[in-house]
Amino acid sequence: MKKIFTLLMAVLLILPTVSLSGFAQKKTEHDMDLWNAVKPLSTTVSFLNTGAHPDDERSDFLAYLSRGLGVKTSSLIANRGEGGQNEIGSELDNALGIIRSNEMKEAAKITGVKAYHLSETTSDSIYDFGFSKSPEETLEKWGEELTYERLIRFIRTYQPDIVMPSFRDVNSQHGHHRTMTILSERAFTDAADPNVFPEQLEEGLEPWQVKKLYLPAESQETATLSIEIGDYDPVYDMTYPQLGEESRYLHKSQGMGRDIPAEPKQTHLELVDSAVTTQENNLFEGIPYDLKEWAEVVSQPVLSNQLKKLQKKLDKIIKLYPNRTEIFPESQQALKETQNLIKKVDKAKLAPDVKHDLLHKLELKAEQLTEVSFVSSNLNVETTIDSSVITQGEKVQVTMTLSNEGDKKVNHVQAALELPENWKYNGAVNVKHMKPGETKTAVFHLEVPEDEAYYHPYDEPVIQPIVSFKEKGTETAVPLELDNTAAVLPELAVSVDPESIMVNTADVKENIPLKVRVKNYDINSRDAEVALKLPEGWTSEPNTTEVSFTERFEEQEVTFTVSPPADIEEGNFEIEAYAISNGKTFDTTVQEIQYDHINDEYFLYSSAADGEAFELLIPDNLKVGYIESGFDNVANHLINAGFNITKLTEEDLASSDLSQFDTIVTGIRANLSRPDLVENNARLLQYVEEGGHLVVQYHKPGDNWDVEASAPYHLEIGSPSIEWRVTDENAEVTMTQPEHKLFNYPNQITDNDWDNWVQERGLYFPMNWDDRYETFVEMADPDEEAFDGGILLADYGEGTYLYSSLVFYRQIDSQVPGGYRIFTNLISYGAEE
Repeated sequence: MKKIFTLLMAVLLILPTVSLSGFAQKKTEHDMDLWNAVKPLSTTVSFLNTGAHPDDERSDFLAYLSRGLGVKTSSLIANRGEGGQNEIGSELDNALGIIRSNEMKEAAKITGVKAYHLSETTSDSIYDFGFSKSPEETLEKWGEELTYERLIRFIRTYQPDIVMPSFRDVNSQHGHHRTMTILSERAFTDAADPNVFPEQLEEGLEPWQVKKLYLPAESQETATLSIEIGDYDPVYDMTYPQLGEESRYLHKSQGMGRDIPAEPKQTHLELVDSAVTTQENNLFEGIPYDLKEWAEVVSQPVLSNQLKKLQKKLDKIIKLYPNRTEIFPESQQALKETQNLIKKVDKAKLAPDVKHDLLHKLELKAEQLTEVSFVSSNLNVETTIDSSVITQGEKVQVTMTLSNEGDKKVNHVQAALELPENWKYNGAVNVKHMKPGETKTAVFHLEVPEDEAYYHPYDEPVIQPIVSFKEKGTETAVPLELDNTAAVLPELAVSVDPESIMVNTADVKENIPLKVRVKNYDINSRDAEVALKLPEGWTSEPNTTEVSFTERFEEQEVTFTVSPPADIEEGNFEIEAYAISNGKTFDTTVQEIQYDHINDEYFLYSSAADGEAFELLIPDNLKVGYIESGFDNVANHLINAGFNITKLTEEDLASSDLSQFDTIVTGIRANLSRPDLVENNARLLQYVEEGGHLVVQYHKPGDNWDVEASAPYHLEIGSPSIEWRVTDENAEVTMTQPEHKLFNYPNQITDNDWDNWVQERGLYFPMNWDDRYETFVEMADPDEEAFDGGILLADYGEGTYLYSSLVFYRQIDSQVPGGYRIFTNLISYGAEE
């Protein structure tokens, strides 16, 4: 079933959104799909934008190039954004990377940009490990050789004429951004050098010389070229920057997208390297813009004339817009001529670099003409599958419904599927000729191999529909997409709750509840025996338990009570859950990721709970209220550790007796996701004034944070953010008041408690605050001045207010003992009284 959100976006793109004198006001019925297909026929230029994370693409400029000029435009992003924050849910790390990768894919559909990544798997070393301030650290963690090899491979495969990194290599930029800029500049020369990664040439790739390398200019004054991109486009009924923002709205997990007016806007570029002669009168100077200009490059008159003739035909197709009926035969004829010209160029005696480049351009034109032919054929294809989830050995039916919605017959129509090797299916279905208004159905019976690999979110689709037809003696085969993800999953998925277990050696619980959920993805009924693999000395009750399923997607939950040894030693441990059914062991968790703006996704990983045993002292009878933001799991972890936690609802914040709590804690960035928190901020400050203790975890400046009113006294969060964070998780920490009770009750905090932190120390440190706040820690990244605002504490009335920009949620998620102990002290402040 098509995503409702996709339809909404299509509607939004054709609704009037601009009213501005000086822009075209005439409303014409536009065929956006057809225009998106025919416009690229106007040019042979290709453009590559490089960046580090999903959302790094220069959306406004790319929209101008792709939708405005028809330039083949792509964005190559290094990682998947796994280390970022999630503004729509609680998924983090790899699950967040999967969301962001799919958001980028959907965003790119709006601007007509193709999205690529250097990172290939969820265990890839090219990973978003968190904010980095240096390219040296980035390359050390990514692996410089691996990263650069993949970049060179991509350039030699994609063969862009122009490359532009999204950012400059300056100290104020993210280390990941700087890394991609440095490597992109280096690749300008190296991608053309056969001595650089020569093994790629043995695989069939060839050296490729990028023609121009640009960077975003520091300013208009330093720009070598300025381009007006704020033009209004009547097809989309908006300007290209507005179209870019429409795409950025799809980056929902990052809170991207904003409404902007229709107004002039320039992009300022700096040419930093060039392999062609240029005076910089325009972006494409020195680069053949279309086949007519390629005709001037080719030395053979016959080929030159044929290139001119073909471009003339392509221009005619564009002029025929929006007449699908006339475009269809013309595009098929042009496709035939392009295919013939490819053969002639391949045999022609041309300079090797000219031949290689021209063949690439003609092959691109063949791809584009195939798309034009399909759109103008008026064939509508809908593909359905019995179930988007399938299992090894399963037999499944795929149905393709083809409708001719035009007024011209489409001949020799054939439907097929592209499948992995060893899949069994009944082969292509010959639909034959389709008259106007006629609908036909092709049914495919598939059988998944018993040893088929399970789904991976970054692999190519496992099932791809293919439709072909003939017109003007030319056969056209078009690859299509399923409307949603088809995934091969284990028959049984096993997950544990909680996924991380903390054993307090100061008070070892005899019984720890552990829930195991088993979900049936098999179409058949199935019985299973569920058990745990425990560390030495542990026991469980029961040892095993039985579950039974009669339907696909049925889920059952069983509870084990696990008991650690009374003398358990400090350190990490693992508890694995598994199910045995029909002689097969299942030990994989399937995390289902479902949001309206992206396709359904599945993240598979080991069904195990990671544990850590360490001493944690918790005050008796401490009662804590937690205002969850939806962006962290701290409350659940604290409950599992033995805290008395009440999750506060909107109703609680508005009307309950807050004085019943010794401490109230806000989740990270709670002001953003909890409007009720902002509305009731005065009640919370009153709670403090009357003797309560409020602990506020970090916020961004834009998270509905009021410098004067959110906290009891002036507190301004640092901006720009790159200057107000400590990204080195091993950065030295100095406790400036080590004797203060904040570091001595209930746990005595030592330097060891700052060991083994993950990803970073803190971010969005305050930049200004009232003198009534006390400071307690100093920390800094290498060669930088130390921040002392990581923990701020102030008396307010009879109570206390504490603000911390340290990333305790990541430490507690990762079972870092010191993170638990320090945070426990922060929320226990005052309990000793």
